[in-house]
Amino acid sequence: MLRRLALAIAIAFGTVIAVPAFAQADAVAPAAAQQAPVAVVQTIADQLATAIEGHRDELKKNQEKLISVIDEVFLPHFDIDYASILVLGQHARQATPAQRERFARAFYNSITHRYAEGLLNYTRGRVKVLPFKGDLNDKRTVVRTQVVLDDGKLVSIDYAFRKGRGGDWKAYDVIIEGISYVTNYRNQVDAEIRKVGIDQLITNLETQGSKALETMAKDNKDKS
Repeated sequence: MLRRLALAIAIAFGTVIAVPAFAQADAVAPAAAQQAPVAVVQTIADQLATAIEGHRDELKKNQEKLISVIDEVFLPHFDIDYASILVLGQHARQATPAQRERFARAFYNSITHRYAEGLLNYTRGRVKVLPFKGDLNDKRTVVRTQVVLDDGKLVSIDYAFRKGRGGDWKAYDVIIEGISYVTNYRNQVDAEIRKVGIDQLITNLETQGSKALETMAKDNKDKS
């Protein structure tokens, strides 16, 4: 089973994809626009280490500040709107713009609060970016990495990237040991929407936060 640190690092790289569009404009960093996918992942890993080193005690006492670190480091590098629609799946077509925005905000907040503390154990060198073998002329590609656990074991984590109209590369999915983040949560969200409806799902995420995610995961596991 993946240790919490590896999962936190992987999810943090991937969870910010679900943040609503209203936050994207303020977070986009022009310098990231022309970075190749491998450079994007390496930049995130380095910036995360810099942001955490020397500030662990402070961040441990102030989770909202820790969340802001995640926003600042990860948010500029993800295709937020596209990934949010992928997580909703077929329900995205049925949802209103207001519902999609509320879902994205609530889902993002729930995920980041659930996994943020795991990142406090992150140190420089935890993420090893493997040599890139893709084609930057393609519209999509994958960057493969390995997360080093405390005992030295390696966990394979891949990041799916998509090229925007302006030529910039942004991630939209994270695959942990072959399991897609988008697919995993899309299945859980689909099951929950069929059970209680999209409005109730959104309300649950808004009021229960990470507990709502745990309930979805448990229900999904019980049915499998």
